[in-house]
Amino acid sequence: MRAIEFQLNGAPVRATAPAGTPLLWVLRDVLQATGTKYGCGKGLCGACTVHQDGRAVRSCMVPFEQVAGTAVTTIEGLGAGHPDGLHPVQRAWLEHRVAQCGYCQPGQIMTAAALLAAQPKPDAAAIRAAMAGVLCRCGTYQRILAAVQRAAGS
Repeated sequence: MRAIEFQLNGAPVRATAPAGTPLLWVLRDVLQATGTKYGCGKGLCGACTVHQDGRAVRSCMVPFEQVAGTAVTTIEGLGAGHPDGLHPVQRAWLEHRVAQCGYCQPGQIMTAAALLAAQPKPDAAAIRAAMAGVLCRCGTYQRILAAVQRAAGS
């Protein structure tokens, strides 16, 4: 067992788990941040995407000890600091009624938010490229594109 300290959604936390445990399981099982979803466990579907120091990462592929001393943001903390508690991407998701089953939505939203933080005014091709790694079984890709464009103010 190994204990590490990091920031989770703006608050300091200390978590203990066996070395090599994926961050996903520490978030869900130890810290009860269950908005981050398990999809494939191989970093291919994107359902488990979170931000580590502002960069989108697949939490199923990150050994939890690699987040020591860093800032991790999950879907639960994404809207912190925004007047209505919603990040602009989350607000756009609601306006465009993106979600159907909703399972991939945390990963979609976290990926889109990281894109817009890095590139505030992406064109449609850049949005499609960034979002291509997050699978949606319901096929709401057109609404996803429209919501990201809305959040970008395009």
